[in-house]
Amino acid sequence: MNRKVIGIDIGGTTIKLGVFESGGTLAAKWEIPTRKESGGKAILPDIAASVRQKTAELGGTLSDYAGVGLGMPGPVLLDGHVDFCVNLGWGSMNPQEILSGLLDGLPVKSGNDANVAALGEVWQGGGQGYRNLVMVTLGTGVGGGVILDGKIWPGMRGVGGEIGHMHILDGETERCNCGGYGCLEQAASATGFVRIAKRTLAASTRPSSLRGIAELSAKDVLDEAKKGDALALESVETSCRYLGWALASVTMVLDPEAYLIGGGVSKAGTFLTEKIKRYHDELSPMATKKPKILLATLGNDAGIYGAAKLVC
Repeated sequence: MNRKVIGIDIGGTTIKLGVFESGGTLAAKWEIPTRKESGGKAILPDIAASVRQKTAELGGTLSDYAGVGLGMPGPVLLDGHVDFCVNLGWGSMNPQEILSGLLDGLPVKSGNDANVAALGEVWQGGGQGYRNLVMVTLGTGVGGGVILDGKIWPGMRGVGGEIGHMHILDGETERCNCGGYGCLEQAASATGFVRIAKRTLAASTRPSSLRGIAELSAKDVLDEAKKGDALALESVETSCRYLGWALASVTMVLDPEAYLIGGGVSKAGTFLTEKIKRYHDELSPMATKKPKILLATLGNDAGIYGAAKLVC
């Protein structure tokens, strides 16, 4: 990377942007709000205006940059086309072509936000040293990113790595946000940990410290499990078994070197990853050399790092 690049991570609430120097050093980062009204038509013009403003503040011009990388919340085809980005209000369009036009033809490359975050972690985070890795983000949902031979594998239609929507729960009667039933996301996202905990509590009359918490969160469930609360621990084991089961299935298809666990739930640390690994290893007996299960380290900056790497 001879010139600076810009990495952009478009979220449903905020857009994160970062300027990266040669070698991957983050030189500046900032955020702007995501204006989703009117089908999200202001999002790309807002990004272009903000990039121009920051470029001027830093004493340069667009010609100082090699390109812009863009992470988006939805399936992204190899040419940058998206059929939809529900959380942004976008329908069929090519955001990377539009943004390039708004930035005087500056090259723009794009990808799904979870895949891009995985690339960032491989480049400068917890996945350094691995070329074949799957990242799993445990937040409000469950996201996934697949890196094969050092590159994002988005699939032929942009849905590669959608681990959160693997069917894992038979008999589930509640509908997932994707429209299906029984997705991994329903058991192992932040909201999934809470769902499983509430069901565990409802199925028992045993005492639990969780019963006294009015607005139960995944952090509450994990914290009380760490303290030894029996029902909290039982529900965490259930969620982690579903995670281990899903990753064991991925192992038998992709055989990655490692899994990287990120997102808010990953703040539970090795307490979480050791449980996931135990179930993964138990359910993948043919994989004699087990993949490592590691923690992501870039946090909310993974997306801008990965987006920058797209144009390095």
